[in-house]
Amino acid sequence: MLSSPTSYVAYYHSPVGILRLGGTDHYINEISFLDAMPAGAQTHLNPLLQQCQEQLMEYFQGLRRAFDLPVHQEGSEFQQKVWGELMGIPYGRTISYMDLAKRVGDPKSVRAVGTTNGKNRIAIVLPCHRVIGSRNDLVGYGGGLWRKRWLLEHENKIAHGVQTLF
Repeated sequence: MLSSPTSYVAYYHSPVGILRLGGTDHYINEISFLDAMPAGAQTHLNPLLQQCQEQLMEYFQGLRRAFDLPVHQEGSEFQQKVWGELMGIPYGRTISYMDLAKRVGDPKSVRAVGTTNGKNRIAIVLPCHRVIGSRNDLVGYGGGLWRKRWLLEHENKIAHGVQTLF
């Protein structure tokens, strides 16, 4: 019987609230937004989560535009393809859900792309916040639209020296 890898959890107080970081010795499998620190929350920081936390700090300081972390989340072949395409969206840029559906090879899958984007458990590193509506509007974000706006404006400011995007 195979044993599952040891899981580690850490919490990072970021400019957009508390981030829960999760992973193993081999990959990151969670970066999620919390509105409050869970009661009795304990941090179990391994070297990979430490590296993740450091890279997030650099990102929020405007020093990092791309992440160099092994990531993994369970999902169908289609979901893996969508999440893989997220990595190709340049820092400081956005694409529409339709554009993302075209990138995965099926413009008719725009709703499935949106659903898959919403199931992304590795926020910021897999930049689902860079996907917006067809009319350049902010739509759907598991962490809340205010966080999506903050992340996009942060990246836009760093990349282009412009304060606001929306």
